[in-house]
Amino acid sequence: MFTAAETDALLLSLRVALLATVASLPAGVLVAWVLERTRMPGRLLLDTFVSLPLVLPPVVTGYLLLLVFARGAPLGLLLERYLGISVAFTWLGAALAAAVVAFPLLVRAVRISLASIEPGLESAARTLGAGPLRVFFGITLPLSLPGLLAGAMLAFARSVGEFGATVMLAGNIAGRTRTLPLAIYTAAQRPDGQPQALRLVVISVVVSFVALALSEWMVRRAAAAKREGG
Repeated sequence: MFTAAETDALLLSLRVALLATVASLPAGVLVAWVLERTRMPGRLLLDTFVSLPLVLPPVVTGYLLLLVFARGAPLGLLLERYLGISVAFTWLGAALAAAVVAFPLLVRAVRISLASIEPGLESAARTLGAGPLRVFFGITLPLSLPGLLAGAMLAFARSVGEFGATVMLAGNIAGRTRTLPLAIYTAAQRPDGQPQALRLVVISVVVSFVALALSEWMVRRAAAAKREGG
């Protein structure tokens, strides 16, 4: 039904989106907690910086990443020399671009989940002698888990559909960095590529629909559990 190139694009997109989501989770939870639970100086600046990829053109985000992670750039040179990792024009670059673009969605979902937790529960735990880490891992994280998972699914769906930042940082290399959106664009440029482009569009819609449906289901389940608990 699908050609080898179409299958490669689908599998690469799923791998890129999965890595982008998993790699973003620890930082996303930490940043969301800092923004929601602390009043540190510069919090507004951090919030603005984290949300910036939402309003920047994706090609701008990708170009900025390329300036930082290109093989001749300082950070790109260090990664390649000491860790043997190349980011620019590799599938890791595609994952990095997707993670940066999807990161604000993850942070916002986790912040909403943290804001819905009754502060008295954490205060009671601290009163009973629980330390900050025990409160976080024993109360805060479990109670925010549905929102965290929903945010992860949103980030996954956004990563699957990422185009602009990916093409700037990772390029459009068949079998290496050509994700679903790039494969659709490539097929649409050919006079005989419309059937292939349509098949890839259907695949992309299905993957994104499933991810969004799961995210909505998690949000509804969390709300229902909260009502029952209240």
